[in-house]
Amino acid sequence: MSAETVTINKLGGQGDGIAHDASGPIFVPFTLPGESVAIARVKDQGTLMSIAKASPDRQEPPCRHFGPDGVNGTCGGCTLQHYADAPYRAFKRQLVVDALKSKGLTPEVDDLVPAHPGQRRRVVFAARRTEKDVLIGFNQADSHHIVAIEECPISSPDIVGKLPAIRMVAKALAINAEAFRISVLETLAGLDISVDGIKALSDEQRRAAIETILSLRGIARISLNDEIIIEKTKPMIDFGGVQVSPPPGAFAQATKEAEDTMAELVVAHVGKSKRIVDLFAGSGTFALRLARLGRVHAAESDGKALAALDLAARTTQGLKPVSFERRDLFRRPLMTAEFKYIDAVVFDPPRAGAEAQVKELARSAVKKIVAVSCNPLTLARDLAILVEAGYRIKRVTPIDQFLWTSHVEIVVALEK
Repeated sequence: MSAETVTINKLGGQGDGIAHDASGPIFVPFTLPGESVAIARVKDQGTLMSIAKASPDRQEPPCRHFGPDGVNGTCGGCTLQHYADAPYRAFKRQLVVDALKSKGLTPEVDDLVPAHPGQRRRVVFAARRTEKDVLIGFNQADSHHIVAIEECPISSPDIVGKLPAIRMVAKALAINAEAFRISVLETLAGLDISVDGIKALSDEQRRAAIETILSLRGIARISLNDEIIIEKTKPMIDFGGVQVSPPPGAFAQATKEAEDTMAELVVAHVGKSKRIVDLFAGSGTFALRLARLGRVHAAESDGKALAALDLAARTTQGLKPVSFERRDLFRRPLMTAEFKYIDAVVFDPPRAGAEAQVKELARSAVKKIVAVSCNPLTLARDLAILVEAGYRIKRVTPIDQFLWTSHVEIVVALEK
């Protein structure tokens, strides 16, 4: 390991500062463009030791667990708390601009819709039993080391306020020293806690865990490896006035504010379309809102999520018919002919994007498409396929859902 002083030229796509020398780029977390910093270096990875010249865009991180001097280590949950708001937001917007440009796409990109502290309703903690207690926190960057946290400014006050109860749940379920994950979703009925990575409990261990958990307030449901351990009341989340009870561990947008913004953009572009397809529909984030406009067909690979969507659709008044099918859209995308009578399509795939599905969609006559993505690079690839087929990008809106990270959501409206 060698020590040296470098100048940071720019931020990389993951939020690390990047310096350059004769050997190539050097990646230095917690640094900003224009800064002169002393680093300890191993190959192309630098560890910040001190700052000789700070950027005027540097701010004091709001969380004591952040950064090289974080308490008990460096929490890996955030990467950009040291970046002032205006340049931080410009950086995230530019990630989208650059990704689109890499595929020859140069549409106007809206300003970033900002995120704010305390909005995260879905948080995934790392946990592990120790000799004295249970550690709950986030993994240090590029490490399995868990940084225990006592605060979390990105998370909702309800989740932060119930950290002691979450720790008791972890302690009741942990049967050895192996690390595991705790997914916490804030719902209308209380916290929905899903634990995975712990082996099955014996009957005695399960009874003891349930006895402990019953004494905790503000928790709706607890599941282990997708099996419900106890459900005091059904956890409910609201999709534009439609209440849904998601299955244990189900995907949900990380903040309600970002979800509502995405949904408003989707609904506005779909407009008066009467026949709508929602691909990668999950538990109905968009499908159930769109059902107020027209008939919706939802396709999703998770059968439990579809069951939750179906129940909500059947028990909510004022919705148009909602049909659904369980379908792996990566291996078996909807074919071009299946879009023959469809007016609008919405797709919101995982980070890998929807290349196979988009190739079929590109050959269709569907007039309106809304693409939702959490990965600018795969989104740009998919959009390029649609543009080549004659679709026109009407609007691109980046949305900050994961505050103080390099992750960005994007909603893109297209027409043919």
